[in-house]
Amino acid sequence: MSSDFEAYEQEFGTLTAEITNKVGRIPKLSGEEKTQLVLNVDKQLEEVRELLEQMDLEVREVPVQSRAMYSTRLKSYKQEMEKLEKDFKRSRIAYSDEVRNELLGDDGGSSETQRAHLLDNTEKLERSSRRLEAGYQIAVETEQMGQEILTNLHSDREKIQRSRDRLRETDANLGKSSRVLTGMLRRVIQNRILVFILGFILFLTIILAIYFNLRSR
Repeated sequence: MSSDFEAYEQEFGTLTAEITNKVGRIPKLSGEEKTQLVLNVDKQLEEVRELLEQMDLEVREVPVQSRAMYSTRLKSYKQEMEKLEKDFKRSRIAYSDEVRNELLGDDGGSSETQRAHLLDNTEKLERSSRRLEAGYQIAVETEQMGQEILTNLHSDREKIQRSRDRLRETDANLGKSSRVLTGMLRRVIQNRILVFILGFILFLTIILAIYFNLRSR
């Protein structure tokens, strides 16, 4: 799933870079060329909207432990999209003003164009700053997740070590029990052999006593 999201991210970066470049070119063009560029940017913005919808669906399928990181990244992309739309809207307004001024013979269009350029550069700086902030936040969240993973691994290692210690202790106890049982069994066997020998001696004694008693008669 993450590979699909990253592919969408790459496509998003490519599209937004193209849109930013074209939006910056709109005030510098005129006539049919400018009209075609405006229509082209409008179409690409629609593609970006569809792309963000796909990214949103992908984030919903992300495991819970990773969803926050992807949600933060998607949020930053949506904010960037909003700024692109504002820039484009501003350029279209400036474009409309220029067309109107040209039709009316107004020379004030150049000042509006310069103002649009200044606003465009300011928005680009703000957008870059937000990207850096979003990247820093992602890095912090990634570091926190890595720390949690290391903590969990350390805890699991301690549990495994304790389990091994208990197994060794159990094995030692089983060895002691085995030796005790072996000793007890040996003594039982020895006692049985002794009883058998004593019984055999007693039996011989009785036989001999009977024999000599009969012989003496």
